[in-house]
Amino acid sequence: MENSVIIIGAGPAGLSAAITLAEQNIAVTVLDEYLYTGGRLLGQLYEESPQKWWNGIVESEKLSTRAKELNVNILLQTSVSDLEQIDSTWHIYTNRGEFITEHLLLATGAAESPFPIPGWTLPGVMSIGAAQVMTNVHRVKPGQRGVVIGVNVLSSAIAMELNIAGVELAAITLPAQNLCTIQSSNPYEVMNSLLHVSHMAPNPLIKMGSKFMKNDFMKKLGITFYPKNGVKMWNIPILLRKAVIEIVGTEQVEGVKIATVNIDGSVVKGTEEIIQADFVCIAGGLYPLAELASIAGCSFHYIEQLGGFVPLHSSTMETNLAGLYMAGNITGIEGAKVALAQGKVAALSISKNMGKPISSQDIEQAIQNVNDTRDKAHIQFHPDVLNGRIQIETLWKQAVHNPSV
Repeated sequence: MENSVIIIGAGPAGLSAAITLAEQNIAVTVLDEYLYTGGRLLGQLYEESPQKWWNGIVESEKLSTRAKELNVNILLQTSVSDLEQIDSTWHIYTNRGEFITEHLLLATGAAESPFPIPGWTLPGVMSIGAAQVMTNVHRVKPGQRGVVIGVNVLSSAIAMELNIAGVELAAITLPAQNLCTIQSSNPYEVMNSLLHVSHMAPNPLIKMGSKFMKNDFMKKLGITFYPKNGVKMWNIPILLRKAVIEIVGTEQVEGVKIATVNIDGSVVKGTEEIIQADFVCIAGGLYPLAELASIAGCSFHYIEQLGGFVPLHSSTMETNLAGLYMAGNITGIEGAKVALAQGKVAALSISKNMGKPISSQDIEQAIQNVNDTRDKAHIQFHPDVLNGRIQIETLWKQAVHNPSV
């Protein structure tokens, strides 16, 4: 076995890369701070097509088993506090000591973006991802009756999973307008984003209606006449004309105060009412978890379609720093299958740079697989993600030809 490659992150991208590297007879050590491998895979459970389910726990177990068969060294409960490049070597500092490598892959995934609402410090308020992990991983109900604040792809997908597990949700509704919720509190913007996951809806009326929302006029018309009591999916009211203005309770969550909103998201005075609930999920979306890339010294660019600030990287998953690669949601928010495909691309790039007989055609085929996987994705977190990918690739090419950019 050759010198070890270090991978930070044991989610789908990290495990996929580790398996591909090990198959090339390259020693791999994977570091992850969690108790289990799998990352965000662990909470995922949804029906891709009739009778065909995506079970993240099962997929994670398959990856983990294959990695262990190939003698990948997986170190869990290992937190990375710092890293630096000294000459051509990367030094990674953790609670288990220092690791050294010439080839480092960051597969740190994504984190949730909460938004502030009066009462959000009450016991019983959590992120939508926390409710997902409690339910699907630990098999613990987050409460008896909940409200989800934030109508987006993430909350829609997880609400479906909670519904399957028998968790009652009284409503999925908008947050009130503030500086942190400009888009997520705007009914028009929210409807526009939901049209891209209408295929997930069990309600035939919603699926049919979404086909008519092809232009701005029809979308605005749809919002104007959207039922004040919402449209039900999985028997959960989706409220696009109401917003939570306060989470109420004394010692813990007792409910939420909601109000009707105009089509621009402004609150209609005098329409306040209380929805009873004992837990609340805040769903503000995801952003790339890229702090380690920042510490390393990567260049960053803000690309909305990829979820925010992303480190500069190529389609081969290389960064502007020698020996540093990345894959998965750190490069932009997408689904687990895209992360798996990106992990393989990164691993092939590393293998080639380590002198293994990997051809450019092998890497191009792997990149094409990423694109094909993206095109077929069941869940897409941003409707214009492809344009985001084009933007980052263009920025990469500019940086290659002009390093000062």
